Amino acid sequence: YLRNNKKIESFYPFATKPAIISANGEVEGINFKGIDSAYDWRFIQKHLLSGKIIDFKDKSVNQIMISDFTAKRLKLKAGDSFIMHFVQNPPKRKKFKIVGIYNVGIENIDKTFVLGDIDIIRNVNNWDANQMGGIEVRVKDFAKLRQTADDVYANLELKLRSRSVFESTPEIFTWLSLLDVNTKVLLALMMIVGVINMVTALLIMILERTTMIGLLKAMGISDGSVMNIFLYNALYLVGLGLILGNILGLGLAYLQHSTHIFKLNQTNYYLSYVPMEVHALDVIALNVATIIICALVLILPSLLVSRISPLKAIRFK
Repeated sequence: YLRNNKKIESFYPFATKPAIISANGEVEGINFKGIDSAYDWRFIQKHLLSGKIIDFKDKSVNQIMISDFTAKRLKLKAGDSFIMHFVQNPPKRKKFKIVGIYNVGIENIDKTFVLGDIDIIRNVNNWDANQMGGIEVRVKDFAKLRQTADDVYANLELKLRSRSVFESTPEIFTWLSLLDVNTKVLLALMMIVGVINMVTALLIMILERTTMIGLLKAMGISDGSVMNIFLYNALYLVGLGLILGNILGLGLAYLQHSTHIFKLNQTNYYLSYVPMEVHALDVIALNVATIIICALVLILPSLLVSRISPLKAIRFK
């Protein structure tokens, strides 16, 4: 079923086992995650700080990848070796060599997991070569994850069960949903402030040019044509502001994506830095929506032009 499901990108076996690392006079409790050569390394490779990924063909040493958090806690680096004690009765110990150090940036992962060969867990647990703790499934479209998870669950055998990432780490997605609400409120407030500023600017422009409006009307130019002059001028300012705002915003986004200059408290926010991902369609949609909303709102103050009497405007001057 997994091979034939077009919504699924990849899947691979895994197993986990609690263990304790002993190195440099320090100890650290972790969760050993065993994987095989089918594992999708793209995410880990993007966050690899030093070393390389595991070579499953090389069985001469027990290779392992640990997080930067664990490496700093135990004063380890790529190429170092340490002893790991697997929690069971009786306990078993094995020597490992660090081949790579990564930093995912998510506290729950960096503090908890290390990556190694699933055959090590099979050996410790006295499993057969085809036994595993579970199958990890990755979907092509994250927006359809819930639907895909329901489909997988519906096609499982009765003795098996499935859990989506929403169920295994609900606290992260609850936090993200709160951020979504904050983002919408923030965008709405920014739009309201922007509209008020543009309306105020247009009214000031009209009042400052009352005499000019009177002269144009006296020359026979229609109210609609005079209104268009001020609308085009206001929209020019909106467009200029959008260009400058896009340059500044996208520039900051690129700087953050490249350098992670804006840090977060990992304990409170699950992440060590503010992640940035720019979607061209979102940027275009936001710019177009801003122009349309401002154009519609600016029509009302521009109607003030029709109420200006040419005779009174010229006399006022």
